[in-house]
Amino acid sequence: MAIENPSREEIGVILKKAKRIAVVGLSNNPERTSYMVSKAMQDNGYEIIPVNPNADEILGVKAVSSLNEIDGHVDIVNVFRRSEFLPEIAREFAEIDSNIFWAQLGVANHEAYDYLKEKGYTVIMDRCIKVEHAMTK
Repeated sequence: MAIENPSREEIGVILKKAKRIAVVGLSNNPERTSYMVSKAMQDNGYEIIPVNPNADEILGVKAVSSLNEIDGHVDIVNVFRRSEFLPEIAREFAEIDSNIFWAQLGVANHEAYDYLKEKGYTVIMDRCIKVEHAMTK
């Protein structure tokens, strides 16, 4: 099926309700997009959970190696990995307590999208969470 994102209004509601965002592929390099976007979201009051097996701490928060290591509910899983990794991340996402699978701008995968939609999840792909958040203010 074709990738169809929720409307801007629906995305606005999602971002207003969300509190915890797990960021898969969050870099500890302040010059990387994942770091800048996640820092901006953290500065706007969201709890950021870094998911990066190669880092101990990012943005002052202990990093986890995988989504399965996160305790408690996660509102959004925001993915900063290449598109070919999305099916694997989607399967891991389906194992945790989360609502929204979000792939950043330039990242999309039909296999992952179809898999998650068939399971009833809300899926957003090829959209920047920081840009969408700015549009809802």
